[in-house]
Parts: sequence; structure tokens; C-alpha cells
Amino acid sequence: MAVKIPQGVRGMNDTFPEESVAWQALEGDLRALLALYGYGEVRLPLLESTDLFARAIGDVTDIVQKEMYTFVDRNGDSLTLRPEGTAGCARAAIQARRLRGQTPRFYYLGPMFRHERPQKGRYRQFHQLGVEVFGLSAASIDAEVIALSARVLRTAGVTASLQINSLGSPAARLRYRALLLDYLRPRRAELCVDCRERMEHNPLRVLDCKVAVCQDIAHAAPRLVDHLDEDSFLHFNSLQGLLTALEIPYQINHRLVRGLDYYNRTVFEWVTDALGAQGTVLAGGRYDGLVAQLGGADTPAMGFAVGLERLLALQRLQSGVADVVPPLLFLGALEDAAVARTWQIAERLRDAGLSVVTGGPTHFKQLMKQAERSRARFQGMVGGEQLAGAALRLKEQAGNGQWQGSLNAIHEGLHSLGVDFPERAPHTVRNFATARTSL
Repeated sequence: MAVKIPQGVRGMNDTFPEESVAWQALEGDLRALLALYGYGEVRLPLLESTDLFARAIGDVTDIVQKEMYTFVDRNGDSLTLRPEGTAGCARAAIQARRLRGQTPRFYYLGPMFRHERPQKGRYRQFHQLGVEVFGLSAASIDAEVIALSARVLRTAGVTASLQINSLGSPAARLRYRALLLDYLRPRRAELCVDCRERMEHNPLRVLDCKVAVCQDIAHAAPRLVDHLDEDSFLHFNSLQGLLTALEIPYQINHRLVRGLDYYNRTVFEWVTDALGAQGTVLAGGRYDGLVAQLGGADTPAMGFAVGLERLLALQRLQSGVADVVPPLLFLGALEDAAVARTWQIAERLRDAGLSVVTGGPTHFKQLMKQAERSRARFQGMVGGEQLAGAALRLKEQAGNGQWQGSLNAIHEGLHSLGVDFPERAPHTVRNFATARTSL
């Protein structure tokens, strides 16, 4: 009977080397960029208490009600695979007492989990870069965070448009909520099923609905920006002036409210239609009340998150991606007796920071096939003749470069073929100058 081949979980993908090289390049570029802005990496658990997300995100949001991966562990505790990173980052900062008299800038990079319909650029296990800054309330930090988000997209070679809005203070939003309900209730029958439910718990979410009839109703609704408290109005005006000074084009989207309950004042999104209906590439905003809501001191905060799958999909469409960097050298053993010496040479070259792929022991024709598949720049074959003193031949696989010489002089041969040896080899405490004497 045939053995059934196990299948991966729907919406959770495998990534192979020809794809992961683009991930590594993007992640490396993003880490370097974040260092320029003074952000340090925080590594957060994949699992958190379910209560954390219910309190932070809102227990009537789609994420908490429909999308979270939640289970009860052996101790009877309800745990959830993190659907987003802000709540966990705030929890960690409070627990480690990192917010007392400090203004930390954190970033995190890793998988998130939501049980939703998989589609292009959107999966059930997805990866996010999240950026959070605590302790600063001025509009200037909002502008800095948005400028950083713009540079994230430029670093990835992605083009999108910035939309901003202000949700005001909790008190102003509560007053606006009453106005919005007065507008929506006579139109309740026209709304989609989800919005009829949202209307009773969080009517602002109706403004963000993607159903066409709900969008038409939202378009004619009272505008939140016209009902801001004075401080939020001044804050929003200041932000617009700073974005203009930084030459960052933007549009005010009066229906932009974001889907999580913890946001206040500034919210923003970078959007594009390049991937179809899922137009948001990067999104964030201010969440000044979250830390206090989770039991910490009253602490202003601002941040954003960007999905790396979506960013890479846009990168492929708009600017292309990095290719796998092939190894420098394929070194093959033609017989059993040559294996030990071939592997020794390969290790010494790796000590010097050069990438080497080994093959064999097998016959010459098979080794040549392995060398070709490796895509290495150079190839060389070691057999009994080379062990006895015959010349080793290094050949450029896609060119005319060649060198012949002693096994012990392979470093000189590579140098003559234009290979530069790093001054400090990575992943080793030795360098080639000291190691080559043992070749």
C-alpha cells in the first residue's frame, strides 16, 4: 500500500534557498536601516496569553473573534499564537521595566499567525517587521516613524502611496461615535452582515469595510477629523507640516481607522493596487493608551508593521529580487583515497572566508555534472594523481580562466584567477595566512 505523503498546513509555506536569498537580502537591508534610526531588536515569544490580545486588540475585533489560533494547554491556560506584535512588545517592555524614564525604540522580525483565507501576499503564517517607539508624544516622532516607513519601502524597491488620518483622543472619539451611530442606524438594513454587528460594538469599523455598499455609506458619513479635540487637531496639523517639510507626499483618508482598538490620534497606511484587492502594504499609528491599559504607567507610543511576504511580492513585481549567490569553488574527489585531502583543502579555504562545495567520491563524468549543478564559479577535481604530486587544474565554469599547480598552492591559483581573500574571514578565528601552511 502506498504511503500517504504528508502535506503542509494550508496557508503556511515552505521557503527554499532560491527564495530565501531574497528574504535574507531584505532582512539584512532592513536591519541595517533600523540601526540608522537607533532601533534595537527585541525577540518576542510566539505564544502569549489569550487575554493579552483580547485586552489590547479588542475582544470584538475580527482578529480576536475569528482569526486567532488559540488553545488550552496542559495547565488549563488559554494561549494564542501571536496575531500581531505590538501587544507582545508592550507587554515585554512593561514586564522588564524598560519604560520607566526611558524612550526605547524596538523592532521585531518574525512569524505571526491568523486563520484567514490565504491569498496572494497574505497567509495564515506570515512574517512581519514591526517597529515600536515608547515615551514620546509629539507629532515629530509620528513624522519620524512615517519617514522610517517610507525608507523601508524604498529600501525594498517598493512604490506605494501614503494615506493618513487622525482618530483623536478617546473622549473625542466617543463623541464622534454617537454622531456616527445616529447616521448609521437609519441605514442599518443596507449594511453588510458584519457591519451590522460592528455597528453595535465598534461603529468606526464600518468606515473601514471593503464591501462596496458599506464604502458608499461610509463615504457620506460625518468626518472624524471635523470633530477632533483641540490637542489632536493641532497634533494632526503639525504632522502634516512635518511630512511636507520632509517631502513625503500624503493624502488624508477620512475612512482610515485601522482594525485594532488600541489606536488613537495618528493612523497611516501605505497602499497600492499592484497586488489586487489587498492594497495595504505597511500600516501603523499611535497607541498612547495601550501601556496603561495593560497595567503599566501612562506611556505614549507609536509604531508600524509591514508584512514581508507582501513586501517581497511587490519587490518581485516592481524591481526584481536577488538571485542565489553561487559558491566560489566546486572541489570534487575522484576516489575514496582523495576524500580526506579534498575535504581538508575545502575546510582551509572556508577558514579563509571562501565558499566551497564538495562532491564525490565518484567518477569524473558524474563529478562534472555535480559541478555544473552547483553553479560554482570554478571547479577542480582531486584524484590519486594530484595526491602523488600531479598538477591540480582549476577551471572557470562559465569562462576561460584556468590555472594549474600544486594542491598546496591552491590559494595562489585562486588569487591569480582574480579571487580576493577577505581580510577577516567570517565564521572562523583563523585566517588563510596561518592556515595555508597546513595545506
